[in-house]
Amino acid sequence: MINSTIILESETLDPAKVQTLPVLSHNDLLDLTIAIPVKNEQINLPKCLEAIGRDLAAHVVVLDSGSTDRTKEIAASYGAEVIDFAWNGKFPKKRNWFLRNHTLATKWVLFVDADEYLTPEFKTELWSTLPGSEKSGYWLNYTVYFLGKELKGGYPLKKLALFQVGKGEYEQIDEDRWSNLDMEVHEHPIILGEIGSIKCKIDHRDLNGTSKFVIKHNEYASWEAARFLKAIQKRNASEHWTLKQKLKYRLMKSIFIIPLFFLGTYILFRGFRDGARGFAHAILRTSYYTQIYCKIRESQL
Repeated sequence: MINSTIILESETLDPAKVQTLPVLSHNDLLDLTIAIPVKNEQINLPKCLEAIGRDLAAHVVVLDSGSTDRTKEIAASYGAEVIDFAWNGKFPKKRNWFLRNHTLATKWVLFVDADEYLTPEFKTELWSTLPGSEKSGYWLNYTVYFLGKELKGGYPLKKLALFQVGKGEYEQIDEDRWSNLDMEVHEHPIILGEIGSIKCKIDHRDLNGTSKFVIKHNEYASWEAARFLKAIQKRNASEHWTLKQKLKYRLMKSIFIIPLFFLGTYILFRGFRDGARGFAHAILRTSYYTQIYCKIRESQL
């Protein structure tokens, strides 16, 4: 549970700007653990924790991968528990490691990235949905911000990031450090039971800029290419894949994935509604699939 110290100005840790509020009891909070995997997220994390607030979840934990900036200091200042994680390059990565090695005292767990900010509407829907719910998990919907503004079009962002403790975990992929990514990124949670959907959106706002976006997606592309090459060697690799995953990996080795993705995000999902920003975003996202295609072909030379 977040303690009574709340920093109202996310840009600073100046003690003069800290306000102390009365602590709520456990019964006043949702039976929920919010887990935030991070590494060097001092820019995004303050606003993420500020958006969560202290009146929502029974427990907030920050899973840190050896940050060298002020990430851990910021997390502690908001009253979040900080857990250190050191990846050995194999399974499990950060989220599954947390689920397997830490006893969660709540019924629900919600994984939130540092650049994802819970909106008041989303939190209100959580309060009206989770108490008494017998569903095993929920799909979540997200806004996407690019160049400072919310995108009206483009592929919708959805993730299965909220589920009952003990009802699932992220798919097991036995990699051997295919990239430097120590956290499950495109792995899909395998959930036992019925899955619902939360309609109100979480804001996805990466404040780190375009350079980090490009670097990060280069890492993602290396991982995707390595996973594809291993998956095609295994007969039952697609057993738990979603329809979206199956379609993506069917197209992965074809050059047509590049124009198809661009046409999908810019035309079919109306990225053109965002004008020049929408076109630039579609180009950047399409370059990601271009990298995957090239990395797959390069490995086969």
